[in-house]
Amino acid sequence: MRNVRLEVSYDGSRFFGWQRQDGFLSVQEAIEQALTSLLGEPATVHGSGRTDTGVHALRQVASFHIDTPLSDDRLRHALNAHIVHGVTIRRLETCDDNFHPRFDAVSKRYLYLTLTTRFRPPFARELVHWVNHPLDYAAMRHAADSLIGEHDFKAFSSSSSTARGTVRTIRHVRIVGRRERFALIVESSGFLYNMVRIIAGTLIDVGRGRLDSECAARALASGDREELGMTAPASGLYLLRVRYPEPCFCGSDRGPRGVPGLLQV
Repeated sequence: MRNVRLEVSYDGSRFFGWQRQDGFLSVQEAIEQALTSLLGEPATVHGSGRTDTGVHALRQVASFHIDTPLSDDRLRHALNAHIVHGVTIRRLETCDDNFHPRFDAVSKRYLYLTLTTRFRPPFARELVHWVNHPLDYAAMRHAADSLIGEHDFKAFSSSSSTARGTVRTIRHVRIVGRRERFALIVESSGFLYNMVRIIAGTLIDVGRGRLDSECAARALASGDREELGMTAPASGLYLLRVRYPEPCFCGSDRGPRGVPGLLQV
């Protein structure tokens, strides 16, 4: 048996999240079905973390143990030939037997993508959030600056969160503005349930003038969810990258970058 890790991209609008669940197709199940179809025996796929229904990934990392004579490159091509539409195995390699995509991860980076066109876009609605309003990027960046560092993010968590603690460390927040679109990029060692979507919704409301730029700092101090803005829709959220203490996929081709036709990041 060998431990194989893979980098996966998927269109979250086609699946009921990452995690396997009875009666609903998930990304985890789609990969496991492809492995069973290819190898004739079941395999359990472990991901770096869950993504909810409608949330996408550009570089999700997963792993599984299999026994096959196929080389890494042939295995990748074979899996892509067997997997359902909406999932692509970008890169694949045999790795250390003890590697685990969730427990070994040191940070994750998420992207939230928003269009600010005057009229509703005619396509790609499931891949982006749309706001029919110009945004004040300076005010948004001021609000975002208060999030960097170690804080209690209780106010930025959904009421249904089951996390034992709410202290997290945000390493990086970046707002990249383009004509009629912007990307919010957030990196942390860990996230609470709906944390990135609440951050995105709050910053959008700051940009629209619905909230002042000090609201995030007040919410961190008070823990009050009412200080913040909306929970932004899942359609704009992407798992952009998972980082590990060891280099990964060094011998594999990288494949396409960014979100074609929307915004390169």
